Formats: sequence, structure tokens, C-alpha cells
Amino acid sequence: MQYLWMFIFWVLPLAAMVYLAWHLWCLLPLGGWWKTLLIAMGIGCFLLLFLNFARKFDMMPLWLASACYNIGTSSLIVMLYMFMMFLLLDLGRLVRLVPRDWLYSSWITTGILAGLLVVIFVYGNLHYHHKYRQELILTTDKPLQKELKLVMLSDMHIGYHNRRADLARWVDMINEEHADMILIAGDIIDGSMRPLLEERMAEEFRRLNAPVYACLGNHEFYAGDANAVQFYKDAGIHLLRDSVALVGGIAIIGREDRSNIGRKSVKDLVETQISDSISQFSVLLDHQPFHLDRTAAAGVDFQFSGHTHHGQVWPISWITESIYECAYGEYQIDNTRFYVSSGLGIWGGKFRIGTRSEYVVAIVRN
Repeated sequence: MQYLWMFIFWVLPLAAMVYLAWHLWCLLPLGGWWKTLLIAMGIGCFLLLFLNFARKFDMMPLWLASACYNIGTSSLIVMLYMFMMFLLLDLGRLVRLVPRDWLYSSWITTGILAGLLVVIFVYGNLHYHHKYRQELILTTDKPLQKELKLVMLSDMHIGYHNRRADLARWVDMINEEHADMILIAGDIIDGSMRPLLEERMAEEFRRLNAPVYACLGNHEFYAGDANAVQFYKDAGIHLLRDSVALVGGIAIIGREDRSNIGRKSVKDLVETQISDSISQFSVLLDHQPFHLDRTAAAGVDFQFSGHTHHGQVWPISWITESIYECAYGEYQIDNTRFYVSSGLGIWGGKFRIGTRSEYVVAIVRN
């Protein structure tokens, strides 16, 4: 899996960059110096990604680091859609539907492609900022103290791109639900702790009007485990690390992320940490939705996961659907129900194309 993602995020973009550079050189009706400058700017935007992964943004002023992060990560998605456009034109030439002149020194083709990109990414950005409310009804024969309203979310990815102003809007939106509990299935933190600390984002979490329970995601491990855990404490979030909280008559199970190879199995958590076996309605928070059959075999009633982002943009969603048993939405094995969320926030460029940003409101009742 690690090598697959390295191939997707590094080898493919580098190959695509060569392909795009050649096509742009042929297409743009400009002098050589202007072509060189535009192509070099595009390559420079992509190379900003290396500064991000090397944590060099932490040495920049916050506004500059935020701009570089957004530009660098957005360039991946822009390259993807430019690649698909040129590939479609090349296929059209192959079957003699596209004249050769369309791809050489053409202002018309340049204008059409630029216009399409603007429309696609303006739509994608607006669509990202619209947060969908997904409602679930979870019925059970197990005893409940009362009907419960759970707000569940994953993959907030707060950091250089999702800043405190974004988090404040999300907190206001969640507070309007007046939930009994808020459950977060990992990846609250995007990567660097610096923007969270500098903007004092923990204060926003403390405005939430219901108790918050969360498990870790893989990005918390990227941020540095100890730093992430301290942030959770400062934010008033009850962090469940291979542990269980019995709240309101239900059992909230929080698993360590797969990044921790020593994490406990679901079976062990259920057998050792829930009294009377599994007689209480149980909710498992497990960031990455792998081995769902093991959750069902352990007798858990409901699992909430994230991580996949549903690919963020089409056609990456096709890749996640081929990797995961359930890459997005509702799923069921025997008596265990699952929901894999596409996430409230996002990694990288703020675009949702063919997917959506969402939070889940689950009603648990008899």
C-alpha cells in the first residue's frame, strides 16, 4: 500500500509533468522565453510539495506558508485535469477526430482549455465549502438510557489550509445540532502543529457544546504523536487510544490508527474493556476502514471511519473504491453497520469534484 501511494503521488506526477510540459510548449502561441517562464512556474508550484513534506513551511511567516501549501497541493489536482484534457485530445487525434492544428500554436484551444479549468476549479472550491449533512438512524434492541443524537465527523485536516476561521465555522455548524456527543474518527490535524498552536485552534474546540471523543488518524502520527496528544488535551477532546468510554449507556471504542503496528485488535478491545461482553450498544471509531469483517465478528454494532476522502476528486474516487471494501457511505456485514465518511475537511487543495465534504448526524434509538 505504501508503494502504491508513492507511485500515485510521486512517479505519476513527475511523468505527467513531462507530458504536460511538452504539450504546453507545442500549444502556447508565445515566444520561447514566455513558454519557458510559464512551464518553469508550473514546475515550481509542484516542487512546493517537497518543501511541505520536508516541513520547510514551518520556517516561513504563516501567511506565506499557507499560500505555498495551497499552491503546491492544488498544483497536483490542476495537473491531473490538464493531463486528462490533453490525453483526450491525443486520443481524438489518434482516431482523426481532432485536427493537428488544434494542438499547435492555437489561441482558441488555449482559451478553451483555460476556461474549462477555471470553471472546474471554481465549482470544485465552492462545492468543497458546502458541507453536507448526512443523517443516519441506528436502531438497536439493546437498552438505552434515552434516544441519542451523535454528530460524527472525520478528516478535518486543520493546518495551513484549513485555518482557524474555517474551524470556527465548522464549530458553529456542529453546535447547531445540539448533539449528545461528538465523535471524530481521526485526522483532526493535517500535518504540522505550528498553525494550530500559533492560531490557538484548541480554543475553538472548547466552544463545542457537547463532549467530544476521538481516535487518532495517520496524520496525527505525521504531526508527531506526543504533540498531537497534547493538542487534544488542550482542546478538551477525550482521546481514545485502544480504549473505551462508557457514556450515556453506550460504549464508544477508539482504536489506534494502523500507523501503530502494536495496536490491539477489535476483539481484544471488546472482550477486555467492555463489561458484560457486548451487551451495550457499541460504536467503534477506527480511522482507516480495513478488515471490516473483524469488526463484525467481534459483535460491534456500528463502526465509523474516514481516511479515504472518497478520493477527493474524480477519477481518484475510482482508485479508492478499488482499494477499500467500502470506500464511502453505508455498509453492513451481518448485524454490524458501517459508515465511511468522505470527511469534513480535506488534504491539500480545497476542491471537491465528484465527491463531497460532509458530517454525519446519527440518531440511536430502540
